[in-house]
Amino acid sequence: MNILVVKANNRPASEAVSSKMYETFMENLEGVNVTTYDVFAEDMPYFGQDLFNAFGKMQSGEELNDVEQRILAAKQKAMDALTAADVVVFAFPLWNLTIPAKLQTFIDYVYAAGFTFKYDENGQMVSLMTDKKAVILSARGGIYSTPEAAPMEMAATYIKNVVGGVFGMEIVDEVIIEGHAAAPAQAETIIADGLAKVAEVAKSFSAVAV
Repeated sequence: MNILVVKANNRPASEAVSSKMYETFMENLEGVNVTTYDVFAEDMPYFGQDLFNAFGKMQSGEELNDVEQRILAAKQKAMDALTAADVVVFAFPLWNLTIPAKLQTFIDYVYAAGFTFKYDENGQMVSLMTDKKAVILSARGGIYSTPEAAPMEMAATYIKNVVGGVFGMEIVDEVIIEGHAAAPAQAETIIADGLAKVAEVAKSFSAVAV
């Protein structure tokens, strides 16, 4: 089993709960091939016209500039990492109601017709990653699981819509730690309970591997 962990928080685990979730998952994983794709450590130029310029130059045989070479290499590396994985684990925080920009860049790199999805002869979208599984590990200091606040949560919801809805991965586990900033008196318990669930998820993959 090949597991890809997409780590999307560069804050230390002592300060960031989603970083601690990543560490807890890794510490409890045994007997599998695991690779971390740290979106903050990778050279990942933002998705935009540079990529389309690079595509155009490749077709016409023109020489690519530095940023065009870098973005093509980064996009290919992200796609290769996704291709090699049987299970993809996303560990990320809710920042300003959404995902970190670096994680968005990873999604932009792999969200490609012919790779993660395609259109059939009737114009209907077909998912191309149905053979893969996904795990969501996310933290948010506020409480967004209530009916009133849920529409504002665009981090875990977005990732699930993309990897499950568009790419077609089976989302087999989801651990959300929330409310530790809103309820500081209960923060220690909230975080500990959530990390215990993360450990269980990791061990479930280890058990399958053994």
